[in-house]
Amino acid sequence: MEVVGLWRYPVKSMQGEALDAMTFEPDGVLGDRRWGVRDQRTGRILTARRLPVLLEGRAVYDGDRPVITLPDGHTLVGPGHGTDAALSEWLGRAVSLVASADSDPGRAEYFADSTDDTNETIEFTMPGGRFVDAAPVLLLTTASLRTGAALYPEGVWDPRRFRPNLLVAVDGEGWVEDGWTGRLVQAGSAAVAPVESCVRCTMVTRPQMGLEADKDIFRTLARNHRGLFGAWSEVSTPGVVSVGDVVSVADAVSDADAVSVLGAAPGQP
Repeated sequence: MEVVGLWRYPVKSMQGEALDAMTFEPDGVLGDRRWGVRDQRTGRILTARRLPVLLEGRAVYDGDRPVITLPDGHTLVGPGHGTDAALSEWLGRAVSLVASADSDPGRAEYFADSTDDTNETIEFTMPGGRFVDAAPVLLLTTASLRTGAALYPEGVWDPRRFRPNLLVAVDGEGWVEDGWTGRLVQAGSAAVAPVESCVRCTMVTRPQMGLEADKDIFRTLARNHRGLFGAWSEVSTPGVVSVGDVVSVADAVSDADAVSVLGAAPGQP
């Protein structure tokens, strides 16, 4: 097994950046989902569940400052009045770019029916410190991607649709990472501990650059795997992981090291 993809997403629900090497901090990936777009009327952090257009924006870093590129090519550097004004004009509502470190735990929402945008929405509160839905790291294997594609070959099972932080190449098929819960996954000088299978939502159906909208992606997961895909994970050992690093999975960790994720918020937009 080896690492074949690394991504971080500076601004929640926007396109992120693929990296050759990535630092894993004690509470997640360096720079990942440290920023979000807050609806000034509701106070919620907006996601592409509510506003799919967010996936048309892209965020990277210039040092510690997020740099957002809008669909028209306009570039916004860091937070401030100009950034808020441009984001508000783009999204058609009053919003502001906020840092998770300067905010109370973020509130967001998801649809009760992930294939119906007119359905009831459910509000949930994210963990403090980052705008993540549950655990801070999302791990995915190529075996799961192949399994999904075999079940629904008409779909495009591009990893970008599922927004992992860490993609591991594994031979064969099957929902391999499900069996890693409670174990340690070592890559480079870091180790992550998968704690629960990731509950999927309408995010995986959304269109984005090069990918069309496809509700049957979610329906396939719902019919065949209870809507689960990938593994929510915590950082067990901080360190650096690079594309090409060999991956190993240790035996079950002790109860003291095991982590439980409460609730069933979908993730990770």
